[in-house]
Amino acid sequence: MNRRIRLICAWAGPAGIVGALIGWLIAGVLPVPPAASLTADQIVDFYTVNPTATRTGLLIAILALSGIGALVAVIAITMLSMEGRNPILSFLQLVAGAVTWVLLIVPLVIMQVATFRPDRAPELTLMLNDLAWILFIPPVGPFVVQNVAIGAAILLDRSAVPVLPRWIGYLNLWVAFLFLPGTLSYFFTGGPFAWQGIFSFWLALSAYALWAFVMGFSIRAAIKREPVDALVEETV
Repeated sequence: MNRRIRLICAWAGPAGIVGALIGWLIAGVLPVPPAASLTADQIVDFYTVNPTATRTGLLIAILALSGIGALVAVIAITMLSMEGRNPILSFLQLVAGAVTWVLLIVPLVIMQVATFRPDRAPELTLMLNDLAWILFIPPVGPFVVQNVAIGAAILLDRSAVPVLPRWIGYLNLWVAFLFLPGTLSYFFTGGPFAWQGIFSFWLALSAYALWAFVMGFSIRAAIKREPVDALVEETV
């Protein structure tokens, strides 16, 4: 049973990313996110032209991203087998992953608030939109910490047969680096470093989606490689 649950949690991350992308397409967040340079009236139009689609898409994305929590949990369990009696990196990843989970979902809830009352003053809708995107894109610190913790744990695993291959450790370090340009969206409303720009939004989105798929599938493979004796012990 424990093995089956871990396999499901590993699937939940990639599935959550796919569901979130579908939800954002329905909501109109993709393929072109609302730019930071839009006026208050343009932002109101984004949320009110088709409010049912916007609310439905955001709801799908919120529900789908719940799978990230399951992925964070199974990553922590996997890291425990790497670190043994001093699992500081495992706990660091778990704490940082919980924060990133919140940072993914709360901005979408704020977008739901923005579309909830279409008769609200345009300036208030603009403020809610700004709050949602500034919470969503530039606070990359917890994401960086999570990836560095995973990467370090993998690269420090000196067991005869490493739980995860070393290239996944390096991938996590690269993903952490690719999040950093998002911090510049605090300073720009247009161009590649604005929250809708290629370096702040698209690079981070692509890196995070790649990370979720690689971690999900690699952990599933690691679980399936476990010896039969270990699986029998889990059921006792």
